[in-house]
Amino acid sequence: MARKTFVIDTNVLLHDPEAISKFRDNDVIIPLSVLEELDGLKRLSDELGKNARHVLRFIDSLKERNTGNLHEGVKIENGIVVKIFVDVQPGDKTTFPLSAERHANKILLVAYKLRKQEGPVVIVSKDFVVRVKAEAIGLEAEDYENLKFAYNSMYRGYRKLEVQKTQIDLFFKEGFLSLDIPDLLPNEYCLLTSAENSSAVAKFNPRTKRLESLLKLPKDLWGIQPLNVEQKCALDLLLRDDVKLVTMIGPAGTGKTLLALAAGLRKVFDEGVYSRILVSRPIMPLGKDIGYLPGTKEEKLFHWMQPIYDNLEFLCQSSSGEGNGPETQKWVMESKKIEMEAVTYIRGRSLPKMYMIIDEAQNLTPHEVKTIISRAGKGTKVILTGDATQIDNPYLDQDSNALTYTVGRFQQYPLYGHIFLDRTERSELAALAAEIL
Repeated sequence: MARKTFVIDTNVLLHDPEAISKFRDNDVIIPLSVLEELDGLKRLSDELGKNARHVLRFIDSLKERNTGNLHEGVKIENGIVVKIFVDVQPGDKTTFPLSAERHANKILLVAYKLRKQEGPVVIVSKDFVVRVKAEAIGLEAEDYENLKFAYNSMYRGYRKLEVQKTQIDLFFKEGFLSLDIPDLLPNEYCLLTSAENSSAVAKFNPRTKRLESLLKLPKDLWGIQPLNVEQKCALDLLLRDDVKLVTMIGPAGTGKTLLALAAGLRKVFDEGVYSRILVSRPIMPLGKDIGYLPGTKEEKLFHWMQPIYDNLEFLCQSSSGEGNGPETQKWVMESKKIEMEAVTYIRGRSLPKMYMIIDEAQNLTPHEVKTIISRAGKGTKVILTGDATQIDNPYLDQDSNALTYTVGRFQQYPLYGHIFLDRTERSELAALAAEIL
């Protein structure tokens, strides 16, 4: 295959700071305007700042290699040549059909000039508008395809199987059933049905290679019970201590956060398996942001964590009876066994024996979720919840967000479980809205 020249946008490097090394046997061009933008972001204390510093340090390290200079091209592993492009002559701008003052257009201008000099040139950007502009002026453009998995082909965590009634009867008698189904994934659930309308729900055990019964749910799980088969499977995953990572994906009102929080309260306050519950969500506003919030970190977080407090209030009310909910909620919060934290502040921590709930995880990048999961210490369980079709991050989509990526990468491992919840149980109105809007 002939070598190509790839011009990399800033958002690609912020999405994956290792992106430069992914273009095997090709030339990678970093426009000077990209370096300038990274330099402006390197002082940030969040994941963007961390990734910007990582890329700049990598580029700086290339100067120490004896394989060329950055302006002529430095050879690195996998046959990649990295160049910093700074030379745009005034004459090039006269034929360029866009304004060269905007940052995105400066990157397009670099590709526009290189196309005349070096043959096939491809703009790589996470920004849809940049890709549209590139194609409008005759340039080839691509999305960054690494760190992506196809959402539409993602496995749902459960499937329906048609079996004989005698097999279902045997399953109820023995508590397990051996079936030769080679494509079953670890901890995948099966709804067994027969022509005689018998049914059973089973979980595939990757160690014994057979379908086994679900855990017996407690009569009172902080005042709630599963309302459908998917919720029953989700609670089974959440209550299993050997399943260390769980993802739950589904639209609003399917019970993702409520189930995760209820199982966490059970495991921490009733069984003492974990020392604390840590609940976190990305600070990503829906719609127009209202600006800075006054007060301490805890006071600022209260507004972002309001959905969590709403679920906690509901569980305390359900488990304590009418009128006793506020006292139960006060006792839970004063116990210091439940902690709210912004995703930004998890990096650098070591979190042993904790029950971690990361809500709205679809707004995280794959690198951010790697940072979070790698914080898990001995005895910690991590739950990621969200809706991969409702993303507020402008550079993520349903294929490149942390939730979809995690499902794709972990689905073959026995310590992981996944369930897709598609039945809205919040209310009749919420269910109808999720279906028709």
